[in-house]
Amino acid sequence: MAMLPFDAVLFDCDGVLVDSEPITNRVLRDMLEELGWSLTLDECMRTFVGKAVKDEIELIEAKTGFRVDHGWLEGFRARRNEALDRDLLVVPGAPSAVRALHAALGGRIACASGADRIKVELQLDKVGLLDAFQGRIFSGHETPRSKPAPDVYLAAARALDVDPRRCAVVEDTVTGATAGLAAGATVFGYSPGGLGHSSADALRALGVANIFVDMAQLPQMLAAHRTQGA
Repeated sequence: MAMLPFDAVLFDCDGVLVDSEPITNRVLRDMLEELGWSLTLDECMRTFVGKAVKDEIELIEAKTGFRVDHGWLEGFRARRNEALDRDLLVVPGAPSAVRALHAALGGRIACASGADRIKVELQLDKVGLLDAFQGRIFSGHETPRSKPAPDVYLAAARALDVDPRRCAVVEDTVTGATAGLAAGATVFGYSPGGLGHSSADALRALGVANIFVDMAQLPQMLAAHRTQGA
């Protein structure tokens, strides 16, 4: 692979490395229905994809009248993790892209997710990618602000000792892409279509110029970005 014009690559997790959003949102939809808020899976995903459930407590309480507490959130995470451990699949092409970029950058890749660390590590382990990110996993639950704030990407860049402006961020939602752009990184928008991913038009409207649909092509796309003055 040609020399990369970036010092590090920072990956989102859900929807970029693993196909987790339909699984997580099925669990969330069922639990919201138990509280009296009936949503289709499509409606649930349009409302919650790219966001941490803990950051949507006000909305849930407004729609259900239920006071969301630590016990409910823990119950959601337990049911979610059980479903993910049973049903999770890797995003096609992600393993080859991750391994190629890990080799090309001497390990300077990271997973920077808005999800809690237990979920991220469970998912990476399930699809055989935990070793590629070991010691370089960052959770928005452990930063002052979650995405769309840039905190988790800034934390990842700082830990890798690289300038965030020299990082490529790989995202699939407007929420995550907003975080990457706010960090000063160059965002590559994975938009294969279907539920759980923001549309190419929505990402472009945000200012994401680099849109792609095949994760296996990411290393070549990053290398080619050099010719665009990165």
